[in-house]
Amino acid sequence: MNLSVVIPVYNSERTIGPLVDRLQACLAGQVFDIVLVNDGSADGSEMICQQLETRFANVKFVSLRRNFGEFNAVLCGLNHANGQYVVIIDDDFQNPPEAILTLVAHAEANGHDVVYSHYAQKQHHWFRNLGSWLVNTLTTYSIGKPRNLYLSSFKLIRSEVVAEIIRYRGPYPYIDGLIFRVTRNVGSVEVPHNARAEGRSSYTFRKLVGLTLNVFIGYSLWPIRVFTVFGLVLFGLGLLAGLALLIGWLVSAFILPGWSIVLWGIVTGLGLQLLFLGVLGEYLGKLFMAYSGLPPYVEKKQAVATPSAPNPLALSPKL
Repeated sequence: MNLSVVIPVYNSERTIGPLVDRLQACLAGQVFDIVLVNDGSADGSEMICQQLETRFANVKFVSLRRNFGEFNAVLCGLNHANGQYVVIIDDDFQNPPEAILTLVAHAEANGHDVVYSHYAQKQHHWFRNLGSWLVNTLTTYSIGKPRNLYLSSFKLIRSEVVAEIIRYRGPYPYIDGLIFRVTRNVGSVEVPHNARAEGRSSYTFRKLVGLTLNVFIGYSLWPIRVFTVFGLVLFGLGLLAGLALLIGWLVSAFILPGWSIVLWGIVTGLGLQLLFLGVLGEYLGKLFMAYSGLPPYVEKKQAVATPSAPNPLALSPKL
């Protein structure tokens, strides 16, 4: 087995060294490498990572020029990973490195392309738990995630899926969204979850909003279609209301109140506008998805041509 461990590093000068040491110990029986990606840390993380690269032959180190965000750092790390399996793990010890073998064993036993970890009890702050719940709820509708699957940052990905993910060249990668563009052969296994060893999470309200918008808009046409359906419903209600008003006026010969005509015009016009914007957005969305790197298909197993036997009639001399 050949394994790569990708670690996005951000302000973790106190934990990244012990984490790499522990990885070297618990994976000693495996052929593996470690890819450290420093995401513009403001502390001494870069120097520590350089020392680790010098100390261990199987450690690769990449430093980004500024803080691009966790998903961007992970995508960078995936571009430098060469293992048959690639495991992404955080730098804060909340996921024990020993659990990597649990992910690998589950992938080999079940043949999954991707294996996510889930926890019996999460040790995150309540705000991060709230953000995780919100993102997981949105992804159920936007990228087709199974409802009972938890999208954790600690996961295993087969190299064939990694090869498709790194084709993405846009500025806003969402690793789980890219995974579900490629495969639905996804599993989950329970692993322990620990409290942070040092410091506090960098998961802020600003990052939560950015991630939510990225998931909601960047990886699906679902938002456009929601507003298209809403506009269609409003337009339909407006037409029905107008028809009811007309029939009532013809049958009862009553004078229509001015406010009813105004309200009917507003509802019908708003519905028509939303419907038009939805159709226009559908065209723009198709163009966006076409240029976002989404492959038309992904082969799991390539066809191998088998030489055909020679035709004896074709080889026989002409009479």
